[in-house]
Amino acid sequence: MDLFLVRHAVAQPRDSGWKDEARPLTPDGVAKMKRSVAGLAKLRVGFDLVLHSPWKRAVQTAKLMMPLGSGRTSTEWLATTPSLELLAEAAESPRVALVGHEPWMGELCAWLVTGDMALGSQFVFKKGGVAHLQGRCEPGGCRLRALWTPRTLRSAS
Repeated sequence: MDLFLVRHAVAQPRDSGWKDEARPLTPDGVAKMKRSVAGLAKLRVGFDLVLHSPWKRAVQTAKLMMPLGSGRTSTEWLATTPSLELLAEAAESPRVALVGHEPWMGELCAWLVTGDMALGSQFVFKKGGVAHLQGRCEPGGCRLRALWTPRTLRSAS
């Protein structure tokens, strides 16, 4: 299977008065993510399903990614430490994008690639960054095919 791990786009800062789960994307974050999605389209990336955290910035990011996917579903498993429940949900489609938050995206990437979630800090996801993994949706079952920064994706658009 192909997994695309996506950190949400640039959102309002933590000290902006919003509850963490309610922080929306900034106008600049929306514009940059649209260009990143265009870059992914040029790279011929597409999804059968986009799973996303229920937190507002992840929901908004997932909506911006819909030109690349055919369906979108919220899951609480992307708003917490990675779990076997998340992997089971992701494994239901052959090409899935998972939209979430740091440090959990780094932990998820490390877990899928190395089998060790503690190595999450070795996989840096900038806001709007995307990792492409291929393999089995299980700890240590994937290999990292690409880790695109938002700037790289925007330059491809």
